[in-house]
Amino acid sequence: MTVDERTDAGRSRDSHLAMMGRAPENRLQQWSKLCWALVYLLYLGSAVGDLTSGRHSAVAVALGWAGLVLFVGWYLYLLLNRRPRRDTPAWWQLAIVCGLYALALALSLTLGSPWLVMFTYVTVSVGVLLPIRHVLWAVPFCAVTILAVGALLGARQWDVYGLFFPALLGGAAMMGVGQMGRMVRELREARETVARLAAAEERLRLARDLHDLLGHSLSLITLKSELAGRMLPEKPQDAARQVADIEKVSRQALVDVREAVSGYRRPTVGVELAGARTALRTAGVEAEVSPTLDLPLEQQYPGLGAEEQGALAWALREAVTNVIRHSGAKHCSLTLDEVWEADEGRYLRLEVADDGRGPGRSHHPGNGLGGLEERLMVSGGRLRTGTSKRGGFSLSAYVPLRTVRQARHQTRGTTGYPQA
Repeated sequence: MTVDERTDAGRSRDSHLAMMGRAPENRLQQWSKLCWALVYLLYLGSAVGDLTSGRHSAVAVALGWAGLVLFVGWYLYLLLNRRPRRDTPAWWQLAIVCGLYALALALSLTLGSPWLVMFTYVTVSVGVLLPIRHVLWAVPFCAVTILAVGALLGARQWDVYGLFFPALLGGAAMMGVGQMGRMVRELREARETVARLAAAEERLRLARDLHDLLGHSLSLITLKSELAGRMLPEKPQDAARQVADIEKVSRQALVDVREAVSGYRRPTVGVELAGARTALRTAGVEAEVSPTLDLPLEQQYPGLGAEEQGALAWALREAVTNVIRHSGAKHCSLTLDEVWEADEGRYLRLEVADDGRGPGRSHHPGNGLGGLEERLMVSGGRLRTGTSKRGGFSLSAYVPLRTVRQARHQTRGTTGYPQA
């Protein structure tokens, strides 16, 4: 899993979390919010029942229906409208909220206590739209209005308190949901900024390293080429030596560039472990990671070379991919330990085991496992697959652990520079 894929997956999850406190950004979210809103609007049944009870005049019923339709229309428009992303509401949002409050107040005072339920929708709208510093007084103000109007209308105390507490708690809850949405959005934007800065820093470092590697070599090649050109007519032997030096320098530069590029492309266990955890969590697989994987491998195993760690990282990526795509497992364990094999060699073993379907009787390694086995063999390791202790699939990757002196010697030998 690449960084971009993990970022896209995180963005998808964050959008579902943030849409609870924000306006929908696409048509699917609009339909989802509309379905939930229709469920919430069932609480207006008391107002509809009051209009159909027959205790109001025809004019009052007509005005009541008009006010109710206008209230629901404003509320749905406020809920489903695509608004710009910002922490402070727009002027038209504040106007709609004030209109909802005025309608709820007017209909409650003229038609009776069954219409006090409309203040619950006002507190919910206030809790979502306004910043926290305004919500702290606006939600209690709307809730207290229920008590005041209920006392003025002589409504039953139990009915009034039955609306006051849900309105107060609903507004406070939506304040928390709105704040969560803002925090998720800020974290997502910060993560994208960090990813862009990291990519820019990586490109800058690659450019700097390539300049350091090639600057001297290309300058030397240019000088020797000019010198060989001047020597060619009169001193062909000296010119030939200069051309031979140019060939040596160019070959060394090519080795340096290849090593630098392969170093940038080589994965590490730490990076792959972070991606594996995210991928398993997204797939609903519980991951049990041994403590040794959370610590830097260079400190725990000084004899582990960069090539061997890269092979382990590829093995971890391939194993987790197989768990997610093919195993159907609910639990996966990732362990890393040091073992001695029959050839009296010291190896570092990475084992990924799950409790899924396991290998079948006619199990044959696919292209992924075949390529992984070849990669491990190049680094002096081996691959073993089979049935795990829980009946699922088990993949074990072995890479050799050399002595510290051997590892340092190998590292110097692969850089392409002359050894001391």
